[in-house]
Amino acid sequence: MKIIEVENNKYEIIKDYKNGFDEEDFISHYTDYFEDYDYVVGDIAYSKLRLKGFYDSKNKKAKEINNYDNLDKYLEENCAVDCKYYILKKIKDE
Repeated sequence: MKIIEVENNKYEIIKDYKNGFDEEDFISHYTDYFEDYDYVVGDIAYSKLRLKGFYDSKNKKAKEINNYDNLDKYLEENCAVDCKYYILKKIKDE
């Protein structure tokens, strides 16, 4: 279990498909916009990183477009075929 800390938020890497995760690249693209999300997904196509936030399905803010349960649909419809990607899960302080 690898933990990444960025802007006082901690994330656990739960999937790193095709070794797509690059910590420096993630940190340089991360903004406070993603702080509210339960998951951050990074996909790489044509050497460009794109980040997207998702909510846990139990989160009241979850809608179809940002519900983690729909991640496979997002990867299939919005990402390059068989692209590198990773999933980070936010670690919430208890």
